[in-house]
Amino acid sequence: MTKNLSRLTVLISGASVAGPALALNLARYGAHVTVVEKAPALRGGGFAVDFRGHVHRRVLTAMGIWDDVHAHRTRMGRQTVVDADGKARVDLPAEMMSGDVEIFRGDLSRIMYERTKDRVEYVFGDSVTALTDTPDGVDVVFEHGAPRRFDLVVGADGLHSNTRRLVFGDESRHLRFFGHYVAGFAVPNHLGLDRTGRLYSEPGRCVVVGNYDGDPERAGALLVFRSEELAYDRRDVEAQKRILTERFAGMGWETPAVLKALRETDDLYFDAIAQIHIDRLTQGRVALLGDAGYGATMGGMGTGVAVVGAYVLAGELALADGDVRVALAGYEARIRDFARGCQKISGNAGPFFAPATERRIRSRDRMYRLLSSRMLAGFFKRLTEKAATAIDLGEYPA
Repeated sequence: MTKNLSRLTVLISGASVAGPALALNLARYGAHVTVVEKAPALRGGGFAVDFRGHVHRRVLTAMGIWDDVHAHRTRMGRQTVVDADGKARVDLPAEMMSGDVEIFRGDLSRIMYERTKDRVEYVFGDSVTALTDTPDGVDVVFEHGAPRRFDLVVGADGLHSNTRRLVFGDESRHLRFFGHYVAGFAVPNHLGLDRTGRLYSEPGRCVVVGNYDGDPERAGALLVFRSEELAYDRRDVEAQKRILTERFAGMGWETPAVLKALRETDDLYFDAIAQIHIDRLTQGRVALLGDAGYGATMGGMGTGVAVVGAYVLAGELALADGDVRVALAGYEARIRDFARGCQKISGNAGPFFAPATERRIRSRDRMYRLLSSRMLAGFFKRLTEKAATAIDLGEYPA
């Protein structure tokens, strides 16, 4: 059974991962898709993201990008928890941190963009400022472009979604803070790492240095620290650097070298470890996809959930012959519990990286030493895949 959505017009806000994933799935059905992105161009780089289990593989294969994702995989190996002298305390198996296949977020976005750029309208350097839902469509006002009407608007614009704010209310109603902050930036590969990583924890804070691409000169740093909720300007990078410098002052291992690289970086990621909890993912002709609707900063397989969500939303639209209200009800019913299940495991991300006490650090190391042993290797793999596969995808039109 084949379906054609050539009469359907869809606006997607956001061109990171969820947006291009939905654009690719909708383009397969012939829908007229516009993607608007506030950034002036497609964003490169970013953290490495992973896919795990048969559901992720089925979706990536159906989208026609499994081979491309596999070809661009990081090939990341084991990551090692070390003490202040750099001595190994426990090895974390590759599948724990990197799943079945891991790829840089920027590479994944580029793959999907290249597959869709000739069939999808991409508008960079613009954003949505107002949405008016009507029985016949959504009237959209843009910051720069002329107003337009679409049959469906999808917010795929991340944890701090502008679309969600316009339609579902202020972020404070939906964002749940999990007591930790995370930062990421590039550092020199002074440890000589080759697709491996080192993780060092002191009570309430953690520094990770890893080399994901085999570049002998370049590595990436991840900083996690326990904290009360902070008031800061998300656009003020220098203020964020000061917060990190203060929080990690006096920390051992390679932290002084990492903080030196922090002072020099011009590409810092800094955010709270948080989740989005919202009563409904859809309202009228507007839907939330990926982190905008069910995001978790880290540890919740957010990229995998976003890609699965994009596949389901497009499939429901095809199944409903473009009837937006019917399709959105189907999307909400199928994806909600799956997304919440993946969110549940992300609540442990902060305490895993930055246990609150030295005793908890030792307890974490003992537990993961046991889980990574040969005797429990199969159990550990099943444990990491359980949430990622807890959805019945059903059958959608070709």
